[in-house]
Amino acid sequence: MKKLFSRVFLGLFLLLFSFPPAKGQGVSRGYELMLSSLYKNTVPTLSPGELAVKLKQQPSDILLLDIRTPSEYSVSHINSARFLHFDKVRDQELQRLPKNKTLVVYCSVGYRSERIGERLKALGYPAVYNLYGGIFQWVNEGLPIVNAQGPTNKVHAYSKKWGIWLNKGEKAYE
Repeated sequence: MKKLFSRVFLGLFLLLFSFPPAKGQGVSRGYELMLSSLYKNTVPTLSPGELAVKLKQQPSDILLLDIRTPSEYSVSHINSARFLHFDKVRDQELQRLPKNKTLVVYCSVGYRSERIGERLKALGYPAVYNLYGGIFQWVNEGLPIVNAQGPTNKVHAYSKKWGIWLNKGEKAYE
């Protein structure tokens, strides 16, 4: 009986939270709810579309920071992103980043990057943003990613639990 209840609950949860985006929006309602439960809103966000425009218009003004793990970064990342390991980055390393650039941090969905964004703000960085929805939303909106060999469609989905939020691209769990 307990297994049946768990399956029914999981099925209803997935059905409820997998609705497609409302017309004109790039984020599904379910993903939006999940993100709103994770984010503390301590760091302003940029949508993937906004970031894509800024990267085209003023690429030298933006420093993009991928703060996932080495295995996540090696599967794919946003072109020109600098890697900083979330679990190992020290304030001394963060303090070496240029203060005259707009810093945009991202991870899989935006939770870890918001924590790094908080640290950057506490260190006095004036222009820090979190990529809303992380690399998952970037890919879900059809924006390009790369790895060491060039363009790719593979995305490290972090885990099967989190992979449900990645609707485009090829999920990798390496």
